[in-house]
This record gives sequence, structure tokens and C-alpha cells, in this order.
Amino acid sequence: MAVIIDGTRIAEEIRAEVRKEAGELKKERGITPGLAVILVGENPASQVYVNSKVKACGQVGIHSETILKPEEATTEEVLRDIELLNQREDIHGILVQLPLPKQIDENLVLPAVDPSKDVDGFHPVNVGKLCLKQEGFVPATPSGIIEILKRMNIQIEGKEAVVIGRSDIVGKPMALLLLHHNATVTVCHSRTVDLPGVARRADILVVAIGRPAMVKGDWVKPGAVVIDVGTNRVTADKAWEELKKDPKRAKNLGTRGSTLVGDVDEYSVGPVAAYRTPVPGGEGPLSMAMHLKNTLLAALTFGKKKEEIQLDGNLLSPGLREG
Repeated sequence: MAVIIDGTRIAEEIRAEVRKEAGELKKERGITPGLAVILVGENPASQVYVNSKVKACGQVGIHSETILKPEEATTEEVLRDIELLNQREDIHGILVQLPLPKQIDENLVLPAVDPSKDVDGFHPVNVGKLCLKQEGFVPATPSGIIEILKRMNIQIEGKEAVVIGRSDIVGKPMALLLLHHNATVTVCHSRTVDLPGVARRADILVVAIGRPAMVKGDWVKPGAVVIDVGTNRVTADKAWEELKKDPKRAKNLGTRGSTLVGDVDEYSVGPVAAYRTPVPGGEGPLSMAMHLKNTLLAALTFGKKKEEIQLDGNLLSPGLREG
């Protein structure tokens, strides 16, 4: 039976490191790391996530601000807010909460963030730096997965890794990070021929496709590490038997009318894999922690030339440390 990886515990380790470094930065240089989040509209899930970010910032000594924009805000209005934040010396990281309303041009908004404040790692400059294995900001979910593997002492070098999903936010940067850590990487997608057969080759299988319980036990190589990035809400009328028999999930189905599941069928994969991340409580908490870490890194490097920067090895971007 697979060891269930406790993402909440690993995320707390990272938060503790950020808390310590943020305190030392304030003491030694008088700098309090600052994060600004731009939230457009009233998407309930986005509001919950932004509120969680604000709370997390307060717990680790990071100043946070939320810029609230109405649902009908224009691209130009958001760009003006970003420009003001780019100019502020007390704001070291900027996050634009996704998804944005349809009238806002994401292709203009995300590149408007100063690359040195782009703690999401979405700016073309940071994307290019990741491709070239240069220092820069890496998207939170892929970098969090690397942290999971490293802190669980799971070897990456020389292993065969399969990433199911090719999004710009998870799949592509995940493949690059694994490649930088000397894994042999295959990226799969909706047009992949014999997807289960390709997945079965993986020593490390990362799944980010947004389809509930798609990956079954017979897709998984015995002894593999399975990282489930999916977060899918399944309503009671669509729940399958295993969910109804699972006491915790059955309770959620009864009281809330739904439950969260990943892209991996935990009930059939668990007996096959050596390690797996649960949903919730697996990869998810790491994304928040990595945003905090990136904000700290932005503050640490603020106003310093590259040759002057000395960072704790644990706080270097996991995509750029040697594996």
C-alpha cells in the first residue's frame, strides 16, 4: 500500500523557513517582504484562495495587500494597477488571481508584471529563464512538487518521469524542472497514443488533467511515485461506489452535497504505488507555500546585484538548485 505524502506537513516546513528568513531580513536590513494580490470580480473560489493567501502572509511575516477590482473592470484599469505596484519599493511580489473575467486580456496583463516581482513565474522572461536553467521565479505548483520529492528523499535523477497534462502553468514547467533534475521526461496529453501504456513506464507520474479519477491502478507501474495535481468537485449524484463507502467522503457528500477528488483513482492506485499524494492535503498546500517563498526571494534580492546575493540553499528556487 502506498505511503500517503503529507503535503500539509511539508508546506509547514517551508513556511517555517520563510518565517525565519523574513524575520532575519527585517532585523538585518529593515525590509518586510510585501505581496500584492489583484482580484478581479467576485469568483467565490478565488475569494477564498486570496483570503487564505492574506492569512498565510500574516503568519510568516509578509505584508500583504489585496487590490479588489469589480467584475466589469477593463484590461487598461488592471494594467494601471500593475504599473503602480511595479513602482512601489515596499511591494516585492505581485500576483494576478486567475481566472480573470473574459473581457480582460490575460496575454497583456500577466506580462505587465515586473519580472523581478512575478512570483507566479508566468512572465515570458521567467519562462525563458526556466527553459535555460537560469535563476528566476518558477510557477508554484511544479516547484512545490519538486519540494515534495526532495523532502521525501525520492530520487529524481536517472528516473523515468511522465507528466500527464501540458498546460503552461503545470505541465510544461513541471517537465522542465524534472529534466533539470536529470529525469528522462515524457509529456502526455489528449492526443497521446496508448496513454495508459506510457503512464505505466513512469517511476514518477505527475497527473494534471482536470478529470476526476481518470488514472487507474492499471496505469501505474508497481512502486511508482504518483503526484496528483487535480482538484475536482464531485457532486453526490455523480459519486461512485468507492466514494460513497469512504467514511470521510461520504460525510462530505451528505453534509455538503459534494467532495473533492483528484485526477487519480486513489482506491485502485493506492495498492500499486509506493508513494502518492492525496486530494486534498497533498500538492495543494505546497502551492501556497511556494508563493510565500517566492515573495521572500523577491524581497531578499531587492536592490542587490546578483553577485551580492547570498541565500540559504533551502530557499533557492527548487528548479534551479542542483539535484
